[in-house]
Amino acid sequence: MEVELYVYDLSKYSQPLTGTQIDAIYHTSLVVDGVEYYFGQGIQTARPGSTHHGQPMEKVPMGKTELPVDVIQEYLESLAAIYTPEVGLCHTSCNGNDSWFRLTWQQSYDLFLHNCNNFTQDFAMFLVGKSIPGHIRDLPRTFLETPFGQMMKPQIEAALKGVTQGSGIGSGSRAALGDAMPEARAGPVATKTPAPTGVVRNVSNLTQMEDELKAASNSCAVIFFTSSTCAPCRIVYPTYDDLAEEVGEKGRLIKVDISTAYDVSMKYNVHATPTFMTFLKGKKKDEWSGASPAQLKGHVRMLLEQAYPTHPHRNLRLPSLQRTITNFVMYKKAPPLDKLLQKLPSDFKDAVGVAPIIDFVKKRHAGTHGNPPPADVRVPDLHTFASTMQSTYSELPTESLFAVVDLVRVLFLDPRVSGYFAEEANHATLVTLFSPLSQDRLSASPYNLRIVSLQLICNLFSTPLYPDQLTSSTSILRETLLALATNSLLDSHSNLRVVAASFAYNLAAFNHNARFDGKPDRLSEEDQIELTASLLEAISQENESAEALHGLLFALGLLIYEAPIDGTLVDLCRAMGVRETVSAKAQIPALQKEPLIKEVGGELFGKGL
Repeated sequence: MEVELYVYDLSKYSQPLTGTQIDAIYHTSLVVDGVEYYFGQGIQTARPGSTHHGQPMEKVPMGKTELPVDVIQEYLESLAAIYTPEVGLCHTSCNGNDSWFRLTWQQSYDLFLHNCNNFTQDFAMFLVGKSIPGHIRDLPRTFLETPFGQMMKPQIEAALKGVTQGSGIGSGSRAALGDAMPEARAGPVATKTPAPTGVVRNVSNLTQMEDELKAASNSCAVIFFTSSTCAPCRIVYPTYDDLAEEVGEKGRLIKVDISTAYDVSMKYNVHATPTFMTFLKGKKKDEWSGASPAQLKGHVRMLLEQAYPTHPHRNLRLPSLQRTITNFVMYKKAPPLDKLLQKLPSDFKDAVGVAPIIDFVKKRHAGTHGNPPPADVRVPDLHTFASTMQSTYSELPTESLFAVVDLVRVLFLDPRVSGYFAEEANHATLVTLFSPLSQDRLSASPYNLRIVSLQLICNLFSTPLYPDQLTSSTSILRETLLALATNSLLDSHSNLRVVAASFAYNLAAFNHNARFDGKPDRLSEEDQIELTASLLEAISQENESAEALHGLLFALGLLIYEAPIDGTLVDLCRAMGVRETVSAKAQIPALQKEPLIKEVGGELFGKGL
C-alpha cells in the first residue's frame, strides 16, 4: 500500500485570527489504503482531503507498506494512551472517515510542542521506517527559538486551537475505526477479508457444502435443506437467521436450495423440504423434517452444548483464573542512566544512530522530576539504529552486551518503539540481540546478560503486535526465547527464576485469554507441554523464593485452566503428581503463605484433574 504525507499550511488563518502574518504553520497527516489518519481530538480518521483543513498544499510520497490493515489498527490502539485529545492537537492523517479514539484529558493543549507532527512522525516510522521531512517536523520548535515566536506563542495557540482540532464523532473502540474505514477506502483492501461469522452461509453446490463442513470439522454445523417453492420453509427463515447470530463463531449454519443444487440433494439423499441435519465434530448426528421453530431451536442449542460443554473448571472456586488477564508483567524501572552509559563501549555510543536513542531514553525517563508526556518526546530514527545494532553487536565485548540490551529494554517500554520492531523483517534486530543466548551458547552466557534479556522479552508485551508472533510455530524467535525461559526457571539465581517465571506467565496469560474467550489456543500443544513440564520441575525445586513460586504457580494455573480434561496437558500433570508437588510447598516456611498454593494446588489440581 502506498503511504502519502499530506501537508497543510494553516498560516492563512494567522492574519485574520492573530493580526500577524506568519509564513508557515504546517500540519500533517498520513494517508494509507484510502484512509487519512491524523491527530486532532485523539487519533482520528477521514476520507483523504475531507478534513476541515481543506485540500493539502502538498502530497509527499513516503513509500510503501506491506503491513495488513488489522496490524495498523492494533498499532494505533497501542498509541491511544500516548496521543490523547489534549496531548498535542495538530493534523496528521492516513485515509479514513470521521471517527476517532476519544481518550482521557491529560494536559493542556500545546500547538507547538504537543502536535500532530509528532504523531505523523511516529506513524510514518512504523509504516515505512523513515521520518517526515525535517523542515516540517522541526518548524514549531524552530519558531519557538526566536524572540518573536516566544512573544506570539500564547496568542497563536489560543487563536488556532479550534483550527487544529478536528471535529468528529467520538469513538472509544477499535471496532468503530474498523467500521469507518471501508467507506473511506479508495481501493481494495490489501489483506484477505475474514469469513463472516454469525450469519447463515448459503451454498449452491457440493464443493461449497464440503468446504463449509470441513471448516466445522472441529466444532458443529447445521444444514437447512430448502427450496424456492417451499412455503413452510419461510416460517423458519427468521429463526434460522437468529440462531446463526446466536451461534456465532462456534459453529456454521448452512442453507442450500436443493431445487438448484442437485449434487447436494443427491449426496445427502434429501428430496423433501424443509429438512435439517446436524453435524458434530465432522460426524452426522441428527436429521429431521418440518417447519417447527421450537424444534429447530432445541436441536441447535443441544448441538452447541455438546460441541462446547461447560468445562468443569468453571464450577471451581478459582478467582485468579476465572477472568481475562489484563496486565502483563513488564520491567519498567530505568537503571541509573549515567552508570549504564559508562558501561557502553565508546565505539557503540559513537556509532551512527545511537546518540539519538540515548537522548530519547534520557528524555522518556527523566527521573526525579517525573517523566514528560510520551507525545512530547519524538521517536528517533529506529531504522538507522536497527542497522547499527545488526552490524556492530556481534563485535562488542561480551562484558558490555548486557548494557546494550538493558538500553534496548528501556527503549521497548514505549509502544511506538516495540510496535515498530514487531513488524521488522525477520525480527533481525532481536535475532541479533539474542544470538549469544542460543541453546548452544546459553550455558556460557553471563548472568547479567541473561536477566536483562529476559526482562526485555517481557517488555515485548508492551505492544499487542508481539505476542501473536512470539507464540506462532513459524516464529524465528520462539525457540530461542522458550529455551532461555525454560532453562532459567531452574537457575541458581532467584532473581533470574523470578524473571523467567514472569515471561512464562505472560505467555500463559496470552494463551489463557484466548481460551477463556472461546477461541483457539495461541500456544501449540507442543509448546504448552514443554512449558508445563518446565514449570512443574521448577515448582518441585523451588524452596527459597516466594516471588518465584507465585509466578510459577500462576503461569501453570493459567496453562491448565480449561485445558481438555482428557488431553495431554492434564495427563502430564497427573503423571507428574502436580497436586502433591504444589501442596508440599505449604510445608516450607519461606513459601507457606503463598495463596496460590491453596487455589491452584488444592482447588484446581485437587478437584479439576
